[in-house]
Amino acid sequence: MDHLGWGSAHVVGASMGGMIAQTMAIEHPERVRSLVSIMSTTGQRWTGLPTVKAFGVLFSKRPTDREAFIQRGVNTFRVIGSPGYPFDEQRVREVAGRSYDRGQSAAGVARQLHAITASGDRTEGLERVDLPATVIHGNRDPLVRPSGGRATAAAIRGARLKLIDGMGHDLPRELYPVFAEEIEAAAARAEGGVEGVGQPA
Repeated sequence: MDHLGWGSAHVVGASMGGMIAQTMAIEHPERVRSLVSIMSTTGQRWTGLPTVKAFGVLFSKRPTDREAFIQRGVNTFRVIGSPGYPFDEQRVREVAGRSYDRGQSAAGVARQLHAITASGDRTEGLERVDLPATVIHGNRDPLVRPSGGRATAAAIRGARLKLIDGMGHDLPRELYPVFAEEIEAAAARAEGGVEGVGQPA
């Protein structure tokens, strides 16, 4: 944001990105005009914990060859994806292949997981957040279970909770209009409405 010359922005984050967005709102509230936290949690130790099956795919051995890596991506999203929406295997294979080609690192994944656990419980900080906020969560999310979204919405004063039936830990294309509507509505609740979304403030 500093590089772009933006004083503030409407901030949206999903999964670990939701945790980062929450941290921005806590530590730099003057920079966040509205907040949308998607399929994320507060960091409270016993909230939003994965199911045993989701834990299994999360910590399964990472293959080194491209085809096995792609198949692992398919297997993973068959477990954590949205059971209420069609599974787009071709899309998952395409994204997994691009990820492999870009570069994959088991150590990098471990660092991401450690960053999540090391960030701690944000509940107390979220209780101080005073800006338009929406929390979106799937009611079938096995990786960050819905209790994570409920706890996030409960912690932020005046936050809107949008639980989506049949949504897991992914962003189905069929729900893009819903996501866009919720993000726009959160921005509209901010001072000045949606005028200037994505523009320096």
